[in-house]
Amino acid sequence: MIPWRELGRAPVGKEQLVLAQRGDEFAIRLRGAELMNSRQHTSEDALATLGCAGLKSVPRVRVLIGGLGMGFTLRAALDSVASDASVHVAELVPEVVAWNREHLGHLARKPLDDKRVTVHVSDVSDGIRNAREPWHAILLDVDNGPDAFTAPANAGLYGLKGLIAARHALVPSGVLGVWSVANDPKFTDRLKGVGFTVDKQRVLARPNSHIKHVIWIAKSPK
Repeated sequence: MIPWRELGRAPVGKEQLVLAQRGDEFAIRLRGAELMNSRQHTSEDALATLGCAGLKSVPRVRVLIGGLGMGFTLRAALDSVASDASVHVAELVPEVVAWNREHLGHLARKPLDDKRVTVHVSDVSDGIRNAREPWHAILLDVDNGPDAFTAPANAGLYGLKGLIAARHALVPSGVLGVWSVANDPKFTDRLKGVGFTVDKQRVLARPNSHIKHVIWIAKSPK
């Protein structure tokens, strides 16, 4: 068995994110728990594929992604929009951006090198609340979903005020896509309560797996 090798650490509050590699496999962990793995990204791909469905033929699309991770959601979003699109990624941890450039870029065909991409080392809520133009899609791959396991401050994204802000930041019939490691019926109710039409889907974490993650595709009013 090939041992894991630590490649880097990044502070998150009082905790440390750890990037590790074993052969051609990469993992990012917090408190010993695996937040993401390079072999398990089917649901992250689906977040962008479902969230950006139908946007390939729309001119000058604007997409905001909360959370860079290993770049899989970003790659799937880029594959779902046209060449004149603008895709912005808000990543709160600067080391995660550096890891993508130094260690992880090849996993998702180097999405940060795409001319359509702008990276912001910032809270995605800033991009939601201070957008100069509305977004066609906002994709939240932040933390482990509405439970906000990694950083409790992320919970504001999923509360009533955060969801209202997201709805107002979208074009008519725009999409808020949210990834989660588990279901949260109360979150579904909150989405509906602020005016979204909601489609909740369970998606395999990876092919041939029994583990399923949850994706909410919430559409703003016309």
